[in-house]
Amino acid sequence: MEKEGVREEAEKKQVECIEVKEIERNELVFHEQEEKRYENSEFIVSKLQTLNPTNPLRIVIQGAHQHPTHQHHPTPSPPQPLAVSTTPQDSLVTLNSRAYTNKISLFIFLLHAVAAIGLVFFLGFKAIQGMLKEGSVQRKERRILQYWFPQVECAAILSITLAFVWQKAIREWPSFMVRFILWCSFATSLTAGVLLLCFQKASTAGVGVALVAFSIGNGLYACWVTRRIGFTCKVLTKSLEPIAKFSDINQPIYWMMGIGFMWISLWVLAVIGALNFYFPPLVIILLVLSLAWTAEVLRNVANLTVSRVIALYYLRGMQASTQFCFQRAMSRNLGSACLGSLFVPAIEALRIIARGLNLLEGEDEFMFSCAHCCLSVMDSIFRYGNSWAFVQIATYGKPFVRASQDTWALFERQAMEPIVDADITSSICFLSGVCSGSICVIAAASWTFAVQRNFTATVALLAFFVGYLMTRIGMAVPHACVSCYYVCYAENPNNRLFDKTIPDRLDFINSGRDVMVPTPRSHRFAA
Repeated sequence: MEKEGVREEAEKKQVECIEVKEIERNELVFHEQEEKRYENSEFIVSKLQTLNPTNPLRIVIQGAHQHPTHQHHPTPSPPQPLAVSTTPQDSLVTLNSRAYTNKISLFIFLLHAVAAIGLVFFLGFKAIQGMLKEGSVQRKERRILQYWFPQVECAAILSITLAFVWQKAIREWPSFMVRFILWCSFATSLTAGVLLLCFQKASTAGVGVALVAFSIGNGLYACWVTRRIGFTCKVLTKSLEPIAKFSDINQPIYWMMGIGFMWISLWVLAVIGALNFYFPPLVIILLVLSLAWTAEVLRNVANLTVSRVIALYYLRGMQASTQFCFQRAMSRNLGSACLGSLFVPAIEALRIIARGLNLLEGEDEFMFSCAHCCLSVMDSIFRYGNSWAFVQIATYGKPFVRASQDTWALFERQAMEPIVDADITSSICFLSGVCSGSICVIAAASWTFAVQRNFTATVALLAFFVGYLMTRIGMAVPHACVSCYYVCYAENPNNRLFDKTIPDRLDFINSGRDVMVPTPRSHRFAA
């Protein structure tokens, strides 16, 4: 009995010893896991500390400190949680802001859209009603429908095709396409102008002279920006690299193109109805302005969608959903797109005027005064409204004016004004639209002159207008990519996704080796 008791006691001690060893081993594993977790948290904190201080996410480390390295590491204390703190100003700006931007502009655009839809359907009804009537009105409207509508519809289809051709070609051969578009727009606009002059009609001659004059200016501009082409090609090539990671990046372009095509089809029918309505010139001018604003809004919605996708990739390393970004652009940021669609074209026009006056002012006091006044206005507008603002609107949900100010402040902080002023990406996108419009003029005018010569000038103007607008929608993708590259670099120059392209260019400009004429600014003339 005593032997059995001793044996049982020995077995109990052996079991207890095994349990103690198991507990010690589990504790050792636990401490090792905690140590690894702590080291990982320190690595993450060190990465988060490199974020730009202007970002809305501010990381505050509580109780994080380094331990000296020993052969045997003591058991570290559990890592303290990371607290995300925001200042009152930053709390208004988040990556997922739920606020609607520029509500007044959104309301005005929606009111305009309702009025435009009502007017288009009413005038379309008048056009159909006129075709059903007998007499001269019926013959006139049937003739217009027969010799207007097919040409303009074909111009819209052709421009959509050309838009995707330009976009695909730029994505594949950016360096070649920059030069090609500069000179192709010159050649096509000159060809279209000469063709209209050859028709030997007063109406077509006026349009032809305008196109020839534009082609001459286009050629001079292509020669003037020769020194900027190399850097533009580098930035364009680099900025288009993230597109390969998003296979559905063109999805918003398809939607905007489809909406634009359907609206243009109804719009042309409304123009036909306006010819037999009260004050036809005034009504047609209103229809043209409405279509221009609507097309710009469609383009900027696509711009906002692509900008958010690319900006989140640069700033956060995220592969955001294109569909979600598109829904956001169509809802919360639509007001900024509407307001920007009114401001940005005027800003681009002022840039062209300012550059022209800067070249022409010379010793003439009057020209000097005009240049100084125009430059002062342009400088103010650039701070309160610029095309670069769409990146921050899409990323942080800022209103248009505030986004413009913040974006320009980022450029000033990084001393990037000479680079962004000299950027010709927007000009390339504009000239691609001109090129498509000119090709549409050549096709539609030739067709119309063969079947109904009296409508040649009108159809040529409509074809150019439609071709230009539809192509600009398609070119929103490369334009947004370049804008994101500049703005995101200005926000975080140390991002590993950026190379030395911009710093090298800044060094080149600061060294005085860059001899190109910069975009003039008002402070250059200050006493």
